[in-house]
Amino acid sequence: MIAHRDPHKSRAQALLPIIAVFACLLPPAALAAHKSAPAAKPASQYPANDAHADEHVTIAAEPCDDARQCSFFRLSYLEHGLLPIRVIITNESDRALQLDEARFQFLPASGEKLPAATEDDINRRLFTFHSTKDIHIPLDPFPVHRTPVDKKVTEDDNDFGFPGTIVNAHSTLAGYLFYDIKELDDPALLHAELYVKMIHTLDGKQELFAFTIPFDKWLAANPNAPSNHPRK
Repeated sequence: MIAHRDPHKSRAQALLPIIAVFACLLPPAALAAHKSAPAAKPASQYPANDAHADEHVTIAAEPCDDARQCSFFRLSYLEHGLLPIRVIITNESDRALQLDEARFQFLPASGEKLPAATEDDINRRLFTFHSTKDIHIPLDPFPVHRTPVDKKVTEDDNDFGFPGTIVNAHSTLAGYLFYDIKELDDPALLHAELYVKMIHTLDGKQELFAFTIPFDKWLAANPNAPSNHPRK
């Protein structure tokens, strides 16, 4: 009996060598763009967390002080003094929460209050010392454009930042924020805290009590982490 060849299968097989060659030609960054962060667990399963039993909400903070543990990022934030911290919010209540006005502040042992870096802040640190806003020179009708935010910064924010500002009832929402620790005493996480405030119920009728997440809990649970070994 003569076997009949599937024309569709034959064409697909013919394309395989071409696809393989194209994949080899792609830059590493293009291949890395498909990586994803580990799935978020409930906040209570992370060592550094603050649980509000009455409000049925727990918030955890998971720093990434080792680039090998967050190789899914497109850019080397740690090398430029920007610390990625994954914030995990688990809402076990029957009401949805909204983060539109929420503040996530890094409180180092020295007492400052550091807000999460914006895309412009990150772009300036990684690529330029200039402002990303347009400037106008007197008597010149044309604005002088500063360097726009790099595409990789925006892509990392889209892929690994908070996917929204609503934490539905009985759900977990997580995203990475970045903090400028370049000028802080080393180790920056020692005796530091993440302070989270101004989280409201979706109907706006209630503001939750502020959360304080001590990073000493994380350091105790990760004795081999770089943050437990000050730079020389």
